[in-house]
Amino acid sequence: MKESLFEILENKEIAKHIFRCILRGDTSSISRPGQFVNIRLSGFYLRRPISVCDLNDGKFTIIYRTVGHGTEALSTLVPGTGLNILTGLGNGYDTSLSGDRPLLIGGGIGVPPLYLLARELLKEGKQVNVILGFNNADEIFYEEEFRSLGCSVYVTTADGSCGIKGFVTDAIKDIPHTHFYACGPEPMLKAVCRSSSSGGSLSFEARMGCGFGACMGCSCRTIAGNKRICREGPVMQKEEIIWED
Repeated sequence: MKESLFEILENKEIAKHIFRCILRGDTSSISRPGQFVNIRLSGFYLRRPISVCDLNDGKFTIIYRTVGHGTEALSTLVPGTGLNILTGLGNGYDTSLSGDRPLLIGGGIGVPPLYLLARELLKEGKQVNVILGFNNADEIFYEEEFRSLGCSVYVTTADGSCGIKGFVTDAIKDIPHTHFYACGPEPMLKAVCRSSSSGGSLSFEARMGCGFGACMGCSCRTIAGNKRICREGPVMQKEEIIWED
């Protein structure tokens, strides 16, 4: 974990209530897809945890949804603004588990960390399929960006306004894969685990107090006891999770 000052280079809306922010600064502690950063915002006591979407040349990208006062405030910041950010948080994805045909599954704002993961897997020569799940066509983002990388992309929308009508689980059965990587709301992760017989790496979304394991406010149940999503996660393996009924 490292605390640094970053400069906003871009901060703009790319879909309904979805913003992309590109920041420049010391990215040396960001080492693996699936890690997150924790952003201090003026006037707010708690930092905002947001996953890393992309990383290159001393810059990193985050994508976030405006869901409360904190993210609304973040969306108003202009290029040139400085932000105090904790970087290098979380364990991230392990690409050695992928096999030859990994499947990446993102639901809503769970999509962003899969972009950097897709880049890394493609560098390793893997055949990458991606399922992007949204509520409707207005919320879709990064479909073309994944295609431009060289991924095969499947889009699902709950209302059928674009792509496959239904949920990400409606697309899984038709895509052979050796391992899946998923990020999204917990009900989606639970359904994905039940829909795929392969091993899987799950990135959990959670409200975090501190973001580095001190407060125990973001724990989940596993076969080894409670684990902190911010510290031992956010990525955990399918086989270790105890799901609440």
